[in-house]
Amino acid sequence: MTVVVPCFNEEGNVEELWHAIRNTFGRVPQYRFDVLFIDNASTDGTRSVIRKLAARDRRVRAIFNARNFGHIRSPFYAVLQTDADAVIGMVADFQDPPEMIPQLLEHWEQGAKIVVGAKTAAEESWLFYNLRKYYYRTLKKLSDLDLYENATGFGLYDRSVVQYLKQSGDSYPYFRGLLAEIGHKPVFLPYKQPLRRRGITKNNFYTLYDLAMLGLTSHSKVPLRLATMLGFFTGCCSLVVAAIYFVLKLVVWYDYPAGTAPMVIGLFFFSSVQLFFLGLLGEYILAIHTQVLNRPLVVEQERLNFDYSVSTDSEPLPESCETFAEGASAF
Repeated sequence: MTVVVPCFNEEGNVEELWHAIRNTFGRVPQYRFDVLFIDNASTDGTRSVIRKLAARDRRVRAIFNARNFGHIRSPFYAVLQTDADAVIGMVADFQDPPEMIPQLLEHWEQGAKIVVGAKTAAEESWLFYNLRKYYYRTLKKLSDLDLYENATGFGLYDRSVVQYLKQSGDSYPYFRGLLAEIGHKPVFLPYKQPLRRRGITKNNFYTLYDLAMLGLTSHSKVPLRLATMLGFFTGCCSLVVAAIYFVLKLVVWYDYPAGTAPMVIGLFFFSSVQLFFLGLLGEYILAIHTQVLNRPLVVEQERLNFDYSVSTDSEPLPESCETFAEGASAF
């Protein structure tokens, strides 16, 4: 069992999270586990803390990225590097509760290939929570797939699911969409998302907008079809209005003065519609462009403790062991 934890400036959380995960697995001793931290070029002491943990216990593995590759590519890359029977994904700030791990494992034991944590509530602003909620609900209706609602990526994924992800070849993946593509019926575990324990959120308007547009352009053709239909409809309306205006002008030539208002209003209206859908079309082209470039998900700077694997090694070394202070370099 591998727990994947993406990090960026989580110096105050990673060690406490490691102990929480270890203590949680202590309640299910039949499972052997490791934790894979993937650090997205943190600028604080996150890497130093991870190094110390990896030196004490080789069940702590790490990938240090050469730069910040973003919150979409980096976690996905870490999942692809695992070889365990199942992978659990969670964030480093305790907004994904480690104490839910036994529940994830229980459903996996019963045959579920995908077990997803679904937020039913969150200790955050009412506005942001509902914006996310209704965005995912709308995206699900527009999509060709039965996309997951209120899911953040927190959950358990069977080895067969990870194998499919490895074969997908997606260089900028919408993770929830890829899971829906597989077709396995997921098990949803409701939970209330707490506030992060330490530090500040790394999400901003741009990262949230990027994720929203990625989901839309990856799994829905509706916006482009809507653009075509709306363009046809507005074109018909403009012809009708022009014909009515022409007839009225002929009938009451002098009492119906020719004004610039209809022309100006119509010009701005149709221009705004065109600009909107040109921007939408640009998002689709940008998504295609990203896939065609086929750049690597991340570039590694260093790896730690990748000579240990839960699927091949016997018992992990005790925490006092200092043998694995430095892992093999990626290059």
